[in-house]
Amino acid sequence: MAVKAKTEARIAQAGVKATVVTWAALANGDSGDPVELASHTDRSVQFVGTFDTSTVVWEGSNDGTNYVTLTDPQGNAISKTAAGIEAISEMTRYMRPRCTAGGASTAIVPTLFAKG
Repeated sequence: MAVKAKTEARIAQAGVKATVVTWAALANGDSGDPVELASHTDRSVQFVGTFDTSTVVWEGSNDGTNYVTLTDPQGNAISKTAAGIEAISEMTRYMRPRCTAGGASTAIVPTLFAKG
């Protein structure tokens, strides 16, 4: 159960400022190092990799300690058992991915795209 490191890349094109954040592959029980992007109001998250019966969730927190699963615009929890991409509805100070279950070969790579 490790906290996986992230890399952040800033993008500036045609007056639009955006950030892409990618985490190292998550295994069963891992979470990602939380990211703060308060000025970025449009956000989506993508999950790819080997799921091996895993579930990965996208979480948010305003205090950096207590995390809850965030939702997509339809009100569904962002919780995936296969590759996918979702828009994020809630605006929280901190966000992170977390792998809640899975097999030995689980290796899920989360990527966040945010613009503001």
